[in-house]
Amino acid sequence: MPGGLVALLDDVSIIARTASASVDDIAAAAGRAGSKTAGVVIDDAAVTPSYVTGLSPARELPIIWKITKGSLINKLAIILPGALLLSEFLPQAIVFILMMGGAYLSYEGAEKVLEYLGGEKHGKTLDDEIDDPVAFEKQRVAGAIRTDLILSAEIMAITLNEVAAEDLITRAGVLALVGIAVTLGVYGVVALIVKMDDVGLHLAKEAASSVGRKFGCFLLRAMPHLLVALSAIGTVAMLWVGGGIILHGLADIGISGPEHWIEGIEHGVSAIAGGALGWLSFAGLSALLGLVLGAVLVFVLHKVFRLGH
Repeated sequence: MPGGLVALLDDVSIIARTASASVDDIAAAAGRAGSKTAGVVIDDAAVTPSYVTGLSPARELPIIWKITKGSLINKLAIILPGALLLSEFLPQAIVFILMMGGAYLSYEGAEKVLEYLGGEKHGKTLDDEIDDPVAFEKQRVAGAIRTDLILSAEIMAITLNEVAAEDLITRAGVLALVGIAVTLGVYGVVALIVKMDDVGLHLAKEAASSVGRKFGCFLLRAMPHLLVALSAIGTVAMLWVGGGIILHGLADIGISGPEHWIEGIEHGVSAIAGGALGWLSFAGLSALLGLVLGAVLVFVLHKVFRLGH
């Protein structure tokens, strides 16, 4: 019995060490992969505040929490198992699914641009009389979760690409860890942004020092402009990410000319004006591609097929 117990404890020790090593591998891989998703994460954070802008302050945090839960479901219940299955059995399909997502983001961004320029509006907006606030809130939350699904798919695809050589368990662990960390980080920041005016009001009224009260007044004045700026950044982000997904997808299926042409411009601008402007040139041309593609989709869906009327 003592010998059997020692053997059992030895086996448990080996399993524990193996599990610990696996956890370390997952954490390290998640760190490497997470850094690659920074651009899309920024886009996600910029897009989301627009879905609560203008609504009742009392509903802001509940709406963000609903979107957060939807985002976790997107990443952990839909994208994670789907990505693992596709990576195992049909990896060539991933690029086409991502391109469909890129087309959808381009459509969403172009529709917002066209509406801003005076085009026909589709669906209820805050400028319209809202007959059913509950239904309108559900519509906004559903729209946010749909957009999150595309951005989440891009985040998870980037992550999966970074750990493609790892075993299935490590890939699953990394995808789950990155998905949870990104979701909580993004929507935590969004919650802080949309409630910053309340913080400013509290400081303006309750701060003990004049510096605190002045800072509160500054926040109150700045927040409306910040939210408008974030809405614009979110629209540009949709077009940039959508166009970028299309460019990368075309290159992956053998049509590399457009991406190489834009990369050539990026390298030329970088050589003359520096890497930051070079990156902006690539992002700007990607957004332009997204705008053109999105405008075509808006025309086809709304004018040809009469959807949304």
